[in-house]
Amino acid sequence: SLIGRLMFELPEEMGLIAVAVRQTQGKGRGGNVWLSPVGCALSTLHISIPLHSNLGQRIPFIQHLVSLAVVEAVRSIPGYEDIELRVKWPNDIYYSDLMKLGGVLVNSTLIETTFHILIGFGFNVNNSNPTICINDLVAKLNREEGTELKPLSADCLIARTVTVLERLIEVFQEKGPNGVLPQYYKYWVHSGKQVRLGSEAGPAAWIVGIDDFGYLQVHQEGKGVESVHPDGNSFDMLRNLIVPK
Repeated sequence: SLIGRLMFELPEEMGLIAVAVRQTQGKGRGGNVWLSPVGCALSTLHISIPLHSNLGQRIPFIQHLVSLAVVEAVRSIPGYEDIELRVKWPNDIYYSDLMKLGGVLVNSTLIETTFHILIGFGFNVNNSNPTICINDLVAKLNREEGTELKPLSADCLIARTVTVLERLIEVFQEKGPNGVLPQYYKYWVHSGKQVRLGSEAGPAAWIVGIDDFGYLQVHQEGKGVESVHPDGNSFDMLRNLIVPK
């Protein structure tokens, strides 16, 4: 992609973002295709992270920071705090725990002692099909609470997401995971949820949180807390399973 070639040509301190109005070859995790109709906020962002830094040692956390930044971009606007936008581990943005609104894909390349990170993120701002969009949630809140919140624009939310993400990265670099996890848990969909390991007949476990490296922690009766990795597991929320891919 163009941005992938450009990112090595720019001065280190210069950021780079590509914003797509339409996208025809979007990619998701595990080779999935990401469909991108008009009305979605879509962009690819390049950032550099030193290997010898808090985040450089915990690169899987970046997808969580981006998901959190998208949710926070909406819910930090005065009046919009109660929009039911949430994060789902490892890299989805949800309406409550009901419906996916967006996602994040991170590619990292280590060159000498710097990670060059390409972050693709997309979320549905203004298109009610095929799922629900952020402005549907705004309209729903207006109906239920009698508020008069204005619809949000994709451009505004992309800009806010990048600004929030920069702040989250700064906090993470300074304080590590504990600097951002309370905020992440405030918005995530998994608190106190029970899952099955392996299959629907598999052992029950409770989701505890995420560990220092961004992997999901589950507590199994009699076995204590263990971490589950996203690259070997897909998390099927509809069936509440953690299954090896």
